[in-house]
Amino acid sequence: MAAQFGRRVVKGAATTAVAAVAVAALSASQAPGVTDTAQGRQNAGSQPSSDPDADNSATGNSPYYTDLPPLNSPTPTPTTGTGTPTGTGEAEAGIPATVLDAYKKAEAALGESKPGCNLPWQLLAAIGKVESGQARGGRVNANGTTISPILGPVLNGNGFAKITDTDGGAYDGDTTHDRAVGPMQFIPSTWEWAGRDGNDDGKKDPNNIYDAALAAGGYLCRFGWDLSDKADLRRAILSYNNSTHYLNTVLSWLEYYRKGTHEVPDGTGTLPSGRSDDNNGSSFSPTPTPTPTPTPPGTTPPSSQTPGGGGSTSPTPKPPTTTPPPSTPPTTPATPTDTVDHLEDAGTAKLTATAGDAFAEKIATRTETEAGKAVAKVRVRFTIVGDTDSAFTGGESVATVVTNSSGVATAPALKAGEKTGDFTVRATVVGRAVSGLDYKATVTARQADALARTGDTALTCVAGGEFADQVELKATYKGAAADGVEATATLIKATDDATANDKGPYFKDADGKTVRTLAGLKTDANGLLKLPKLYADDTAGTFLLRVNTTGGATLTVELKVTAAPSSSPSPSAS
Repeated sequence: MAAQFGRRVVKGAATTAVAAVAVAALSASQAPGVTDTAQGRQNAGSQPSSDPDADNSATGNSPYYTDLPPLNSPTPTPTTGTGTPTGTGEAEAGIPATVLDAYKKAEAALGESKPGCNLPWQLLAAIGKVESGQARGGRVNANGTTISPILGPVLNGNGFAKITDTDGGAYDGDTTHDRAVGPMQFIPSTWEWAGRDGNDDGKKDPNNIYDAALAAGGYLCRFGWDLSDKADLRRAILSYNNSTHYLNTVLSWLEYYRKGTHEVPDGTGTLPSGRSDDNNGSSFSPTPTPTPTPTPPGTTPPSSQTPGGGGSTSPTPKPPTTTPPPSTPPTTPATPTDTVDHLEDAGTAKLTATAGDAFAEKIATRTETEAGKAVAKVRVRFTIVGDTDSAFTGGESVATVVTNSSGVATAPALKAGEKTGDFTVRATVVGRAVSGLDYKATVTARQADALARTGDTALTCVAGGEFADQVELKATYKGAAADGVEATATLIKATDDATANDKGPYFKDADGKTVRTLAGLKTDANGLLKLPKLYADDTAGTFLLRVNTTGGATLTVELKVTAAPSSSPSPSAS
């Protein structure tokens, strides 16, 4: 099956008409909400939609396979153990076993980490089909790594986007320009932040289908998109490869796989033939220009036909008498990005937040020329670096922002995670090798400035018994409930001696052993902390329980242990 400029090529006028009707029917039945007629495909080609910035897509808007699903839907059959319908039918509907497993594992992982995304594995299968023909028909080893690298064309601006090398050739082997890599066709600059370890081998390899599938799922689920919503689904797909025809092709395969598919052995999948760059075949490299056949001596070169095809010939032109001057190669106008010399901080204040809270300040960076002039319309990438679970709005660790008329790019709001300590947000210019600008951010532990009991019942116990009431406290910070605040409870010797007592009331650990200090306690969502049950040894008296929280809140609670009643003497014998 061949394809050209996103449409199928069928020999013969009659079959061409039939194919046009079939494509229109397929689009109408399998891609709801997408306007995509046969004529529309011919006109749309692979033109990008409103935002053609290649470096800001997963693939750099690289070429893709344009083959459409078979018109006959696969016949669903019961699955074995996965709970997902499979099917039988044309070979093109089959998905290699390891590749299919990777898609389903990615769906499960994203279902846990980002349940609101509602990522279906069939969407990953549709993108995998369009990007690499399911890893070239499932040519992967037992670990899911492709037998040989899958590389897109060199993104040097010659018929494709121009993306200067960003990885030193580490992923694509090219130190001059970038190329899309692996079964899901990530460009290196995107893989650097979107890459995932999907098979738990400690590596993030774009050539591994488990890693690539999980990364693709994470990429599609960013910005809080809900893929069960048609509008978010379209946005996500277009962010992967910014082409209307790409969107329509992926949607067609998505609906096809939703109707059922079947597993085929690795390496036996059907490889598509149609390419959006009009390079038929499975190779991602441009078709080489054929070498002209030399004319044998003593013969007259064949004449060319006129455009009308009437068979008339034109005379062989005489060679010029003088050598024409060499032509000057056209120069590419400098873009705003090309003029950026350095980055400057644009008034970012100190970045500090309590765990779980939003940072009050936003990071602002200005792009400037060598002379210090602001540069507008430049993409600045903000990347969170370090051991932290803090993230930008939407849970992402990377955000790309275009500078305004003042040359300033303001990063989305940062939200602190639960990990305390310092991390870095690095600002870099997309498509320009200038030094990055680092911002230090600090996450402090949740705090409480006040601590009080929720009840006022006296806490008493008979020696050798247990306290009837458990101690419950409420922590607040500036008058509001302080949730997630860590606390330590210790049965101390005296008001001025905070060392743990060796007698009196005590807690029990999981093994029932005596414990007089409890660390690692934490208040709940309402700032409440209920301590475990207290017991008393055989020592009577007044004892103290002290609770300290992060932030300095302290409360001392009095505990009273009364002596056990003495047994009555037995009456003497008469």
